[in-house]
Amino acid sequence: MSDSTPARIRRLSPADDADILAAFTVDTEMERQGDVTDLASAAKYREFLTNGDEGNCGFAVEIDGRCAGIVGINGATQHRLGWFFYWMHPDFRGRGLTGRAAATVANWALSEGSFDRLELGHRVNNPASGAVATAAGFIHEGTERQKFLIDGQRIDVFTYGRLSTDPVPETLPLPGLGSAVD
Repeated sequence: MSDSTPARIRRLSPADDADILAAFTVDTEMERQGDVTDLASAAKYREFLTNGDEGNCGFAVEIDGRCAGIVGINGATQHRLGWFFYWMHPDFRGRGLTGRAAATVANWALSEGSFDRLELGHRVNNPASGAVATAAGFIHEGTERQKFLIDGQRIDVFTYGRLSTDPVPETLPLPGLGSAVD
């Protein structure tokens, strides 16, 4: 499903800390994305995601002037690969915006961002994340059996990759990324 809600990708800023905290507060599943419990930890989380010295780059998905989600890459290495991730505040899920945001950042990373490979994984019981990965042009590469222990249950993880030589997905990108990295 798509949405006509104006959205754009931009650089994260300290003004986003309250929105980051709100996303972590309303959704207990967000604890898998990081440890954010107050404004100070939201700031620390944002600073980690924007620390280029550690090979990280994170971008805000802005909707109606607020940070509704984040798409980013952790741990860029000399091998020009990175771990790709995304999340969206529950109020904005189910509109196709996460897939568009992920496609936008992945397209940038594999061209102007100088990455050759991006990797991601999601729990097999989270098909919405798989839909985002597919929309962003990632290809399912395998299953890591019983990777996570969540609430006493072993959970498999689907792994995906996208190469700079893979086709660019037809997913409509969001505006703003050019100015997000300037």
